[in-house]
Formats: sequence, structure tokens, C-alpha cells
Amino acid sequence: MPTAPRLVLASASPARLKTLQNAGLSPEVVLSGVDESSVEMTAPSDYTLKLAQLKAVAVAAREKRAIVIGCDSVLALDGQILGKPSSDEEAVQRWKQMRGRAGVLHTGHCVIDTHREVWLARSAATQVRFAHVSDEEIEAYVATGEPSAVAGAFTLDGLGGAFVSGVTGDPHNVVGISLPLLRLMLEELGFVWTEFWSAR
Repeated sequence: MPTAPRLVLASASPARLKTLQNAGLSPEVVLSGVDESSVEMTAPSDYTLKLAQLKAVAVAAREKRAIVIGCDSVLALDGQILGKPSSDEEAVQRWKQMRGRAGVLHTGHCVIDTHREVWLARSAATQVRFAHVSDEEIEAYVATGEPSAVAGAFTLDGLGGAFVSGVTGDPHNVVGISLPLLRLMLEELGFVWTEFWSAR
């Protein structure tokens, strides 16, 4: 039986890597070097798809016989795209805007089979409901530095998890990569998810 191709994650996100590893996959990490600021902001799902494609294509050009996975995430609140905050002050204001409300976390996914030169791009969306956190909790959370490193200024799998009151949709998508969607994309390319499980 032929072995599954190498998996390459075109993302610097530790959370995406950990999510894939927890699901039994062992991707190599190769950074794309894509300048995200050069991409014009459009509708959230289109914007994340474009960035995911750019990252995956940049890495796929250097990788032979591999499945390259590119992802990008943003939070949309009132139709406004919220990426990583540029400062602690912005993160505080962001949280004051988000608390007690719901946003939609969009993640674009692009999967490229570099051997057959075929690719797919899909977007996933998950509603995120934020708790009624106090000003003091916001200040303490921002002081940890965590909100500044992630899209939407929060995490579900880290310190911010206690400040998310619930999600509707795939929780993995909020962390940065939708496992159910990725499984379907690999299936569409002719692969079986369990082929990629690491040897136990």
C-alpha cells in the first residue's frame, strides 16, 4: 500500500500545528514569507481564502511530492474584519467592543497536491460568543501578550478560553484550522484521512 504524501503546513501558527498533531497528523512547518499587508481587505471569507491560497502557493512552489496546507483566519464583528491587534491599546478597545457580543471567525483553507498539481480552496465560519468580561479582566488578559499574537485578539485554546461563552460550528476552526473541512478536502483530492495518522 503506498504511503501518504508528506504534509506541509504553510503557517507559523503554533495553535494550527498543535491542532493537527492532536488529530494524529505530523506536518512539517514551512513558512511562506507572504506579506499579508499587501492583500486588499474584501469580504472576510474571500480575504482569508486569498491569503490561504497565497501562503499555500508560495510554499508549494518549493515542495515536491507533498500536500501543502495554507490557512488564514480573521474575526468579523459587525461586518468589520479584525485581524491581529497592532498594539495593547487596540487589543483593549477590541475587547471592550466584543464583550457580551458575538462575532464570526472565518478561516480560509487551501490544500495543494504538488505532485499532481491540483488544489482546492474552501472557507469555514464559526460563530463565537464573548462573555461579559470586566475592564479589569480585559486589562489583565491583554497584559499577558496573548491577544496581540492572534486574529481577533482572543484564543479558544489558551488564556482567552474562559472569556468565550460559546461557539456555534466547528471549534477547531476558531483555533485556526477546521479538521472536518480539511478531512473533506483531502477526500476530494482522493486521500483518506486515516492515511495521514502518525504511526502510533
